[in-house]
Amino acid sequence: MATIEQMKFARGYTLGQLSQLEGADWDKLHPGFSNNIRWNAGHIFVSLENFTKMIAPDYESAHPEWNGLFNTGTSPDGWGEGVPSNEEILSALKEQTDRIAGVLEGQLDGQLGRPLEIAGHHMDTGEKLLQFTVWHEGVHGGILNAMVHLAKS
Repeated sequence: MATIEQMKFARGYTLGQLSQLEGADWDKLHPGFSNNIRWNAGHIFVSLENFTKMIAPDYESAHPEWNGLFNTGTSPDGWGEGVPSNEEILSALKEQTDRIAGVLEGQLDGQLGRPLEIAGHHMDTGEKLLQFTVWHEGVHGGILNAMVHLAKS
């Protein structure tokens, strides 16, 4: 359960960064960044949904229509209709961790049906994958922190 609490802690940090961006242009692309605020926030949401499905294969992902916008390798370049608003993304992020915690309860010790390896890091249990997810959110939270400073300058 410690990893679940870390997941919630990381989400609190993310939401704190996003609260400082109220009124900022979520679609502005800052020099040196390949994606904007909206993409990073949506990517955090979509990533946790997708990693949860790897741990609990019967899990029904929320907002599967967002995958094409926010999955790894996507970009805001060429976004058309159907891009969620700031409020929709914030609402989804706020409710996600409690929902996911309930889904993952009792499943973190289990072996993944398909282990994941990223840059030589092997993840074969739900616990290991959720720990990676917490780190991943921290990386994007740091990007959001940099964008907070850019938005205020």
